[in-house]
Amino acid sequence: MSELLYRRVLLKLSGEALMGEEDYGIDPKVLTRIAREVMEAHDAGAEVALVIGGGNIFRGAGLAAGGMDRVTGDHMGMLATVINALAMQDALEKLGGKCRVMSAIKINDVCEDYIRRRAVRHLEKGRITIFAAGTGNPFFTTDSGAALRAIEINADLLLKATKVDGVYDKDPKQHPDAVKLDELTYEEVIARNLQVMDTAAFALCRDARLPLRVFDMAQPGALLRILHGEKIGTLVRARN
Repeated sequence: MSELLYRRVLLKLSGEALMGEEDYGIDPKVLTRIAREVMEAHDAGAEVALVIGGGNIFRGAGLAAGGMDRVTGDHMGMLATVINALAMQDALEKLGGKCRVMSAIKINDVCEDYIRRRAVRHLEKGRITIFAAGTGNPFFTTDSGAALRAIEINADLLLKATKVDGVYDKDPKQHPDAVKLDELTYEEVIARNLQVMDTAAFALCRDARLPLRVFDMAQPGALLRILHGEKIGTLVRARN
């Protein structure tokens, strides 16, 4: 197989991606399958970082809408991402991977504090690195956390795993005539209000000229194929 087109990548997973067919929490079979995909990329020579949401356990914004203090809810959501990160760390280590979890909030008994230089060093040493707790601040999503961390570690590509095979001009679940878009600029995504990541995350990627590829993680082998340059899903890039 050809050499990797992308050497250092950050993969953003939703918390819901870990649920599988369950209504809540983590499906061990799905967790192991995703971990295997990550290990394939790592074993091929890629430096892999991850950010995992917490929506399978807790959604701060949802409870805030029900009356809970938004800052409290967001802090609870950050803790949910730490739970998912630790679960993924365990799955990767069971497959022989070396993995570190780094949290944006201090929780030293279970994982490391996020320090940019240490994170880069982990990646250089071949350790899969999972960034938990978003940005460490309320009112920011894990999408924004993923964009920020990808820029900080000088990633070659930000990968957003979804339940569909790319970005469409409208919701393909509700509109059978929806058209898949193979390539877009960040300006086009924002102007057309295509809800793939939040606007703050898109703006970060646009300003840093960081390419983003949106793809279906359920497609076997997709992650490694993307790293080898296959045009899977939708590429979102800065304007030339």
